[in-house]
Amino acid sequence: MSHFLQTWKKPLLILLMVGGVITGVLLGGLAAFMHDLPQIRALESFQPSAVTRIYSADQVLLAELFVEKRDPVDLEQVPEALIAALITTEDRSFYTHSGIDLKGVLRAIIRDIQAGAFVEGASTITQQLAKTLFLTPRKSLVRKIKEALLAFQLERRYTKDEILEFYLNQIYFGSGAYGVESAARIFFGKTVKDLTLAECALIAALPKAPSRFSPLIDPELAQKRRGIVLKQMLRAGIISENEYAQALAEPIMPARQKAAALKAPYFIDYVKNVLEDAVGSALLYKGGLTVFTTLSFALQQTAETAVSSGLEALEIRMRKNGIKRPYPQAALIALDSQTGNILAMVGGRDYYASQYNRATVARRQPGSAFKPLVYALAIEQGFAQNKLLLDAPVVFKGGLNGRDWRPENFSKTYQGEMTLRKALTDSKNIPAVRLTETLGPSAAVRFAHTLGIATPLQDNLSLPLGTSEVTLIDLTAAYAVFPNNGEWIKPFGVTEIQDRKGRILWSPKPNKKQVISRTSAALMTDMLQGVVNEGTGRKARVLRHPVAGKTGTTDSYIDALYIGFAPSIVTGVWVGRDVQRTLGNLETGARAALPIWIDFMRVALAQKHYQYFDIPDDTVKVWMSPETGRRTAANAPGAVEALFIKGTEPK
Repeated sequence: MSHFLQTWKKPLLILLMVGGVITGVLLGGLAAFMHDLPQIRALESFQPSAVTRIYSADQVLLAELFVEKRDPVDLEQVPEALIAALITTEDRSFYTHSGIDLKGVLRAIIRDIQAGAFVEGASTITQQLAKTLFLTPRKSLVRKIKEALLAFQLERRYTKDEILEFYLNQIYFGSGAYGVESAARIFFGKTVKDLTLAECALIAALPKAPSRFSPLIDPELAQKRRGIVLKQMLRAGIISENEYAQALAEPIMPARQKAAALKAPYFIDYVKNVLEDAVGSALLYKGGLTVFTTLSFALQQTAETAVSSGLEALEIRMRKNGIKRPYPQAALIALDSQTGNILAMVGGRDYYASQYNRATVARRQPGSAFKPLVYALAIEQGFAQNKLLLDAPVVFKGGLNGRDWRPENFSKTYQGEMTLRKALTDSKNIPAVRLTETLGPSAAVRFAHTLGIATPLQDNLSLPLGTSEVTLIDLTAAYAVFPNNGEWIKPFGVTEIQDRKGRILWSPKPNKKQVISRTSAALMTDMLQGVVNEGTGRKARVLRHPVAGKTGTTDSYIDALYIGFAPSIVTGVWVGRDVQRTLGNLETGARAALPIWIDFMRVALAQKHYQYFDIPDDTVKVWMSPETGRRTAANAPGAVEALFIKGTEPK
């Protein structure tokens, strides 16, 4: 015996040393693997990314924002048939194994050796979840080992039902659907709890090869694959022969895939900027938020139709005049004047062709549509409607580049003295310039900024002629001051953001301020009603509702505008080209923009009760001559009824 030990002592020691080294290497490798593995504790606070949905004020789904289209659901909401179908198809031993199916692994190894490549995965549901959450899809021996180790850890920390719920909300089913709820909506247009047995079987058939078996891609192959799943369920005793036959006979009726027609796309872009500032892009695109907006989808459709019709008519006239591309663009913004709610927004003729928002971003000259802001300053400073202004040629020294400036009226004619009211209703340039000289251009600029005009304005005498660029939304919001009793409200599009549990995350704080008196606002409204009843906005009388507004046209008919309002809604329309080129001869605000405004407001006002503009107690209406400003009889030729502060009216 001692001779035997003496003989084998050295080899045994060597063998033990080698074994120790191998064991150490294996343990070290395992430790390295374990150290390199992700921390599954993160699952305890893990929330899968979910779809954020944006709704209009009239409860129309406008948009869905997501990185992965996913709608997480609780396990209790998933039909037992779908759970059984998935387990039967993907992992029959799910409720008995500890994360790895050893028989399946051996079978897969044999198949892989025979094929000389990875052809069979043998992954359990737990392994699939580990791979989906923590690993890359790249096949390798290292990844499979990590997958197995993670599966063991998941099984130790979570119950089978918890693992199954994670899996059902994470797995990819194709066509952009992550999770069973999203799959049910995309493939069948219903929630997962409403799926039939046949639909459950089809969804359970998809994880093997989502793109191949999709009913949207290959309905025949999908039907065959569904049959295999149903057969497996029958053999496992999950369904009866009768249930099997009925499900097998059920035709595949995938949800009709609507064309990706965007709803209010310019508004959605505007809102997304607000939302990213409010909650951040990560939460916006992954947080499963519910966003409620101010937009009326019914009015939005009306706005889009009005813009389309107006541009179509304009293009016909342009072609007759030999004006070719680029075709004209248009923008429309409608606001609730009392709340600042954005009711409709059109930023261009075709969002697919150009995402540039001409309603909120584009800066264009407003022409005479800027004049009411200067006249409002005069009214606020105590000028009455019958204040006389001189309409006669004038020369101002030291104009642009040192040259004398000779402003002209659009009509090239002059009428001598006229009232403040007539100068505005007839959109006379010379009286507006003279008024600006009296008020001071710098004061007019400061006042315009007070009314919400955010763009830089040149403090020169051409300011009332709209030579400084503004955005349509700013100018429209400035006009909203008049029907809103002198209060300016910053326009906004989002009313509330809720998290996935329905808790309010964010709601806007109204940004508003009193910028002119209620009386001044009423006087300006009355003057702008004069534009409709007596001046350049006469076409709007067709609406047969109290409305007010002002046209705007820039030099060479490059820009055409109409900004107008009723007691509770204000709408601005701009028409022009993205290049500084003419729309054509005589394409004024009254001709190119006002018809769009009328088409929109006709529908908008039909949905509202007949309303009158505010008339404060300290005001009085009297008949006067718009030329002389003197009081006159109601039946006198050309007489107009105008609003005055009591005590300032003509006697």
